[in-house]
Amino acid sequence: MGHHTFDSEQASALERAERYRYLSREELLSLLAPGAGDVVADFGSGTGFYTDDVAPYVDTLYAVDLQEEMHDVYRAKEVPENVDLVTADVSDLPFEDDALDAALSTMTFHEFASEESLAEGRRVLAPGGRIVVVDWGAGGEGESGPPTDHRYDVGEAASMFVDAGFSIERAESRRETFVVVARLD
Repeated sequence: MGHHTFDSEQASALERAERYRYLSREELLSLLAPGAGDVVADFGSGTGFYTDDVAPYVDTLYAVDLQEEMHDVYRAKEVPENVDLVTADVSDLPFEDDALDAALSTMTFHEFASEESLAEGRRVLAPGGRIVVVDWGAGGEGESGPPTDHRYDVGEAASMFVDAGFSIERAESRRETFVVVARLD
């Protein structure tokens, strides 16, 4: 499972409003609960579809993606002033310890889920910081997203966060996706 990337040649598919069918802007903002002075990272930001939804509500937002080609697509549609594009693997982030108030990952957890990535997330999140993950669930029908054998179920994902030293605020399985909200105490 995990550790594959979305084909950047199909990046236009990431800009379709039908993505809100699985995670709306309102739901994401409610889960993340961003503050005006917050520094946040979007792990696996892709073309910035959800990054753009969070940017107006935070001070600084790092759009982190492994593929520079995704950042190129994002640049073409204009990146908000408070968004910095960062080309990096989630397991090796270029941030100081405790640098982030929060992080999010929308439909990309299956691409980077590993002990190393979660340890790195723990390192860069400040105490009390939270990470919000909404991803394709292993129990889904596979109508969208990656093949079901490339997905995690909510229990696996939550356990990975607990093993990395997070507490779980919310863990919920849905029809095609799951939600995990994890916090550093």
